[in-house]
Amino acid sequence: MEPLTWTGALGPVLTPLMMAAVAVFLLALVANLGLSFAGSKSGEIAYENGQAVLVSRSPLDYATMAMKYAVLLFLACCLAYIVAGMVIPDAQTKGIIATLAGRLTPVWIALVVTFALSIRFKRRLGLYGKLFDSMIGMIGFGIVMFWVFAAVFGGPLDMIVTHDPLNQISGMKNEIPGSPVQDAAERGIYPYYLLGGDNLARDVFSRMIEGGWEVMKIAPFATLFAFMVGITLGLPAGFYGGRLDTFLSFLANLILAFPVILLFYLLVTPEIVATGIPVYMAAVLFLFPIIFVTVLVNSRYHTQPAIRTPVLAVILVVLGWLYLSLVHQQGSRIDFLGPLAFLDLFDIPGGILVVFVAVMFVNSPTVFRIVRGLTMDIKTRDYVAAAQTRGEGVWYIMLWEILPNARGPLIVDFCLRIGYTTILLGTLGFFGLGLPPESPDWGSTINEGRKLLSIYLHPALPPALSLLSLVLGLNLLADGLREESLRD
Repeated sequence: MEPLTWTGALGPVLTPLMMAAVAVFLLALVANLGLSFAGSKSGEIAYENGQAVLVSRSPLDYATMAMKYAVLLFLACCLAYIVAGMVIPDAQTKGIIATLAGRLTPVWIALVVTFALSIRFKRRLGLYGKLFDSMIGMIGFGIVMFWVFAAVFGGPLDMIVTHDPLNQISGMKNEIPGSPVQDAAERGIYPYYLLGGDNLARDVFSRMIEGGWEVMKIAPFATLFAFMVGITLGLPAGFYGGRLDTFLSFLANLILAFPVILLFYLLVTPEIVATGIPVYMAAVLFLFPIIFVTVLVNSRYHTQPAIRTPVLAVILVVLGWLYLSLVHQQGSRIDFLGPLAFLDLFDIPGGILVVFVAVMFVNSPTVFRIVRGLTMDIKTRDYVAAAQTRGEGVWYIMLWEILPNARGPLIVDFCLRIGYTTILLGTLGFFGLGLPPESPDWGSTINEGRKLLSIYLHPALPPALSLLSLVLGLNLLADGLREESLRD
C-alpha cells in the first residue's frame, strides 16, 4: 500500500481555497487595523420604521466583510473535509485529514446534537443557556465538548481509536503520518498509522485520543471534589468568622505558602507514595463530598422529616459504598472492607489515585479562600437578613441563599481550575511522575516525543496541540461564562 497524503484527491480543490481564505483574512485584518488607526468610521445608518438600515458602506465596512467571508470560506472547506471523511470509503482518496475527520464522526454528531438542543432550549437552561449568546463562550464550549466526546468515544466506547495505544507493531517505529501497516489485512488491524508511529512503534493518533480520556478521568472530577472541600470549609469560615475562620485560614495559607508545582511533585514522588500518606489523605478528603451532600439535603428538607430521613438514608448508603470502594486498597495499609472485599465496586490504579488526591489537596485551599471571600461579602445582603428573619437554619442560609448567589465566580473559577489541572497533569507526565510510565497521557507522550524532536515532529506535536487546545477552550469557556454571569 502507498502512504496516505495529507489531503488526498481533495487537496487540489480545497487547499487553494483555504490558502486564499487565510490570505484574504490576513490582508483584511491589516486593512481593518490600519483604517481604524487612521480614524475611519463605519458607513451611515438610517432608521426606517424603527429598524436600522445601512445607507452606505465605508472601506472599514468592506474590510470587516472580507474578514467575515474569509472565515466562512475556511470553515466551509473544513466542513467539506469532514463530510468527505464520512461519505468517501477510500482512504487514498480522502487523505489523512479527511480520514481523521471520518474517524471522529461520533464526535461531530454528538456536537451537533448538543448545540442544537442547547440553542433550542437555551432560555430554559439558566446560565448555561445564556452561554450561547456569547460567541467566545460558544467557541470555548465547542472545543471543550469536542475533547469530552473524543475522550468518551475513544476511551471506554472504543469507537475512534485505530489501534491499541500500548500495542507495538514491528516496522512502524517513528514512521511518518499516513504510513501503511504491513500485513494489516492478515492481522485484522487498521491498515494505517494516521499520525505516524512513536519511538516504540505505537500509533500516535490512538495515544492522543486515549490521552484525552486520561485527562477526563482525573481533571474534572478531582477539581469537583476540591470544590466540595473548599465550599464545605469556606462557607462556615466566611459566615461565622472568629476563631474558626482564623484557624482554617491559617491552614489554607500554610498550604499555599508552598509553590504549587513543588507541592504537587512532592505528593506524587515514589518516596512519599511509599509512606502511604496519599492513601491516608484520600481517606480524609473523600469524606468531604459525603459531608457536603448530606448537609445540603438535610438543610433543604430539615422541616420535612418524612422526606429527609429516607433520602438521607439512601444517600449515605450509596455514597458510603462509593467511598469505601474509592479508598479501599486490598492488601495495603487501608483495607476497610477486609473479608467483604467482594463489595468493592471498582479498583483505582495507585498512580491515578495519588494524582487525584494531589489535585484535590493543592486546589482546595484556593477554592476555600474564594468561597470564604464571597461568603463574607454576600452574608451582608438583604436577602440573607430576610432568610434569618424567617427563622431559616444557618446551613440552609449558607447552602441555599449564599452559595447560589456565588455561582457565577465559582463556575468561572471551576473552568479555569480544570485548565490548570490539565497543565499540571501534563507537567507531571512530562517529568515521568504520577501516572504509570506506559500511560498514553499527553505529558508522557510529549516527553517521549521530544527526545527526537529535531528529527521527527509527529510524535510530540499532536499531544502538545491537544493539550493547548483543551486549555484554550477552557479559558474561552470561562470568559464566556464570566460575561454572562455579570449580565445575569
